[in-house]
Amino acid sequence: MRSKVVSLLKKPMTGIIISVFVGFIVGAIVLGAAGYNPIEAYGSMFGGMFRKPKYVSQIIINAIPIILTGLSVSFAFKTGLFNIGAEGQYIMGTVTAAMLGYYLSLPGIIHPAVILVAAFLVGGLFGALAGWLKARFGVHEVISAIMLNWIALYFNNFILSLPGVKKTGTQASNEVLETARLTFMGAWKKSDAGKDFIRNNPIWGDFMRTDVHWGILISIVVVIVAWYFLNRTTKGFELRAVGFNQYAAEFAGINVKKNTIIAMFIAGGIAALAGAIHILGTNPFRISVLPITEGYGWDGISVSLIANNNPIGCILSGLLFSGLNYGGGSIQSDIGAPSEIIDIMIGSIVFCVALVSIFPMIADKIKRKGDAHAK
Repeated sequence: MRSKVVSLLKKPMTGIIISVFVGFIVGAIVLGAAGYNPIEAYGSMFGGMFRKPKYVSQIIINAIPIILTGLSVSFAFKTGLFNIGAEGQYIMGTVTAAMLGYYLSLPGIIHPAVILVAAFLVGGLFGALAGWLKARFGVHEVISAIMLNWIALYFNNFILSLPGVKKTGTQASNEVLETARLTFMGAWKKSDAGKDFIRNNPIWGDFMRTDVHWGILISIVVVIVAWYFLNRTTKGFELRAVGFNQYAAEFAGINVKKNTIIAMFIAGGIAALAGAIHILGTNPFRISVLPITEGYGWDGISVSLIANNNPIGCILSGLLFSGLNYGGGSIQSDIGAPSEIIDIMIGSIVFCVALVSIFPMIADKIKRKGDAHAK
């Protein structure tokens, strides 16, 4: 029994599960202290997540951008870098998608594919700039990336200030063309047959009532490709070696500076894909003037940490993060409790995830005690 406990505590997933559980306990304590019934509150939250198929659909839609920004942060962490600039890279992706989606005329399927490639390249170059500054001048990527976030925000607003870019009477760009959109069966849903199906089918019709689009499948493919690249390719091994110990990697003949730039290029491209997919897949299919950053890149940091910087885990943590945020609104509307309780829960989860290294230490202590008793 002792050996099973030790083995279980050494698994990374154990720490994540315990962290999520602790987050819910902290949330329950805060709710109880504020005079609300935690069971009723959580019942309302889970109802807001799963009561109707369209709620599940919306959670998936909301999870798509943070899965990819989380993957971007995770990828950089695996290479020894902190990509705090995912927010700016995301914005560059949205700008690229909005401009090419409206001004570039191409056939369907080809149009969104070209836009996604272009967004990856633009975001990659934006991320690579931070990598180059570190490799060439020793500027820490956190400092340069934070500054680049603001540059991206004001670049978005600058683009919208150009003549003819804004849609008349709005503070936003024109919507991307139909050929550029990633909507799932969008034309069919507008037809009489589609409307009848949605109206009469209580499950799938309700699920398709939202802006469900192909982005979730694209995101999963990107996650798998990123995982494969890191763990099954020579270049991925070099990037991880630099992240694990750059001095040992350099001694082994790996070009640390070059790989730093490549890592930030890939991380930036992934974050930009998140922005492009969001613009091409969800209504209103356009960018608007930004007074502040939208937060997808910042949420990606939490998603990556909850996933323990595991690319595959970003899918699950992104869905969890999205579900908690979406369901949290029901707590406020149903029982009057502040939805900020969800932020407290997420913060508690991230805090506990940061302490997951303590579980292997506990496992070793238990094992030593067991060995001492055995003697």
